[in-house]
Amino acid sequence: MKYFHYLFLILFLFNCSSKDNEELIEPKPELKTIYFPQINSTIWETTSISDLKWNENQIQPLLDFLEDKNTKSFMVLYKGKIVIEKYFNNHTSSSSWYWASAGKTLTSTIIGIAQDQGILNINDKVSDYLGNGWTSLTLDKENLITCKNLLSMNSGLDDSLGDDVSPSNLKYITDSEQRWAYHNVYVKLQDVIANANGSTWNTYFNKNLKDKIGMSGSWLQLNNLNVYWSNTRSMARFGLLISAKGKWNNEQIVSEEFLNEATNTSQNINNAYGYLWWLNGKENYLLPNNQTEIKGSLIPNAPSDMFCALGKNDQKIYIIPSKDLVIVRMGESANNSNFALSSFDNDLWTKINQVIN
Repeated sequence: MKYFHYLFLILFLFNCSSKDNEELIEPKPELKTIYFPQINSTIWETTSISDLKWNENQIQPLLDFLEDKNTKSFMVLYKGKIVIEKYFNNHTSSSSWYWASAGKTLTSTIIGIAQDQGILNINDKVSDYLGNGWTSLTLDKENLITCKNLLSMNSGLDDSLGDDVSPSNLKYITDSEQRWAYHNVYVKLQDVIANANGSTWNTYFNKNLKDKIGMSGSWLQLNNLNVYWSNTRSMARFGLLISAKGKWNNEQIVSEEFLNEATNTSQNINNAYGYLWWLNGKENYLLPNNQTEIKGSLIPNAPSDMFCALGKNDQKIYIIPSKDLVIVRMGESANNSNFALSSFDNDLWTKINQVIN
């Protein structure tokens, strides 16, 4: 009889333990399946608006608004698949257009790739790669400027002297990290890449980013600016890479760790700026050519977790992690000429919200 008492006790305890373990094991979160278009292919799978249960009757008002605002192309991706792809004003899927400052994020991403590969460290001073005398500053002040300062736009250099980045035009205002100012000096990071890698900027860019994700396009020198031109799908491919946390299919192109840094506040002056990325949902922000702090979110009508590449005359890449969306806009200025943010951003998001919500 004592044997059966022990057996019953063991079975009882085992059953309780099993139930406790079952209660402790949480269900695995559903994995997000992201689609990636093939390299060197025009095939790109789509998702219908009806499947997403979006408001189909608001699509045409959105497209009419875009056309009226001098848009050349507009794309929306959901989990990598095309939901909307439209071209306006004689622009086509094969037409090339400039990214303007939206292309700064390409430079940021390449810096991340180079750091992942051990070619450079963003905390190193710029002169480690360019040598002394790349500015007109005294050596002690020049040596305060790191690669991270160029990514974060807080080099302390005078931004009022134009886009020329020759040493004589890079002058001191304050020590690095004391002032945020939108400045073309970031382009010196492309020289950093060339010197650190012992190659050219174009060669390194093509091999490590462009060819990896099937982008088209090229860098064109325009006076003191180096501007990327491509078709719209190439811009969308880049947005998809960033949305997928640096992965393309099964290959990690740029580390998730770097992208987390790049798409969060990079300094303590402009909360809405990462490593050449603009950040929505912050308490305040600064804009190019203006040292006045503006209260509130960058684009109030857009999701607070959105981050974006913003280029002159309303070139846009919006990335919204919470909604698995990448949105691209290319074209002429919607209203007035601008360097990054414009009233068009908020107006456009009014129209987008009417479709997706």
